[in-house]
Amino acid sequence: MSRRHTPRSDDDDGIDDGSDPVRYHDRRRRHATASGDRPGRKALQLCGQVRDTLTTALAGSGDDVLRTLTVTAVEPAPNAGRLLVLLAAAGDPGEADEHVHRAAGWLRTEVAAGITRRAVPELTFRVAGGGRGGGQEPDA
Repeated sequence: MSRRHTPRSDDDDGIDDGSDPVRYHDRRRRHATASGDRPGRKALQLCGQVRDTLTTALAGSGDDVLRTLTVTAVEPAPNAGRLLVLLAAAGDPGEADEHVHRAAGWLRTEVAAGITRRAVPELTFRVAGGGRGGGQEPDA
């Protein structure tokens, strides 16, 4: 099978539509980047799956401190390969942060079982005060 070469007409001066072909074919532009773009649909879908899985895992945890945590948000940071998990603690945020970091491996395993994705994202946790309990609990 031979290919035909269509001759250029004289009125075609080679001017294209003005779009940058490098930018058009760049695969990284299709997903969320650190340049301030909005996360894509798939990244947001993954964040929702991770939020639901972590909410269930924390509620069923054997650790009393982890059970009091509330997942407030899950965001791509900077992309879907690493997710920032924002948690609200009912008690002391410092104590909750220690418990979360001790359970980070277990939480990532729970996320791996709960999402539909081949690669499990890295999870970064940030714990803030003011969860369901509304403030600091007194030491007893």
